[in-house]
Amino acid sequence: MLRIHVSRLDLSRVRMATRPDALWETILSFHRLRDRRASSVFGKWRTESRARLNGEAQLLAAVVPPRGYFPDFLTPSQEGAEPFGLDVGMEALRDTPADRVQAELELLAAGRVRQRADRSVGQRVAGSGRTSAALPAALMEDRAEPLSRLIGALRSYHHAAVEPYWPHIRASVEAERAVRGRALLDGGADGLLATLPPMIRWRSPVLEADYPVDRDLHLDGRGLLLQPSFFCRGTPVVYRDPSLPPVLVYPVTNPGAPVFAEPGPWLGRLVGHTRSAVLQAIGNGCTTSELARRAGVSLASASQHASVLREAGLVLTLRHGSSVLHTLTPLGGSLLRGGAPLALP
Repeated sequence: MLRIHVSRLDLSRVRMATRPDALWETILSFHRLRDRRASSVFGKWRTESRARLNGEAQLLAAVVPPRGYFPDFLTPSQEGAEPFGLDVGMEALRDTPADRVQAELELLAAGRVRQRADRSVGQRVAGSGRTSAALPAALMEDRAEPLSRLIGALRSYHHAAVEPYWPHIRASVEAERAVRGRALLDGGADGLLATLPPMIRWRSPVLEADYPVDRDLHLDGRGLLLQPSFFCRGTPVVYRDPSLPPVLVYPVTNPGAPVFAEPGPWLGRLVGHTRSAVLQAIGNGCTTSELARRAGVSLASASQHASVLREAGLVLTLRHGSSVLHTLTPLGGSLLRGGAPLALP
């Protein structure tokens, strides 16, 4: 179990990440690529992503085992609630001090020694044994070339397995932010922590979470960044190093498979003043009752319009207490902006 000790000062400094974190999603997606669970959500994504990969998995497997510890330097963060984008995150990774890289790779090596007793843990990547030893050893020698290879593999993997699905990933995180924002407005930081997913439990002044090892994390007045993640599953993730900025990466609620609706018969159903008004009324998020009031339609009509927009991939709907909360997907937002392109991480 993970126990995060939260003082009143820390509680006042709890914040939500403003968007998905490109490197957290990249590393955690690599875990999802190698397991077989949640096939209804990740099955098609795994098939499509594997078809686009070209050897990146072997390099990444050298520093990201199927389970357990992976080096903190792979997912750099900064103070505040703004996650690094991919390019800036890669530069932050490249600037990691050599002594920190060496220390974290030594922790990784120690974990691999412990896991040798059970070869059945996780799913091994074919041909990765030699690379698993060679790349970390080269990185520990503080040579630029192995780190550049690792960064290149991370970037290529991201382009193959994460970037094509980024609009869906971002929509899932934005929907999660909308739900948690409601909880924050309704009940303050206490209410926000109390409504996190079931594997996380707020028992003031301790935030407990299911975790593979027993651990205590003291925030010591630094606050806590809550980072929803599409590819995080089962249990949340925190840094191993307690001196790093405290971040709790946790699974989004009801992620859905990362696929998108193709243009089809639903386009005809989108034409019309009323549905356009409904889409605009959803804006930054609203319940069905609020939608009906904003758009000037009945409750039943608002629910029907939201259902059509959801089928078209323009709206996400999540349950919030006894009501549901509708938010725009990036596609829905782009439609309102006249088709302006969506920014990638």
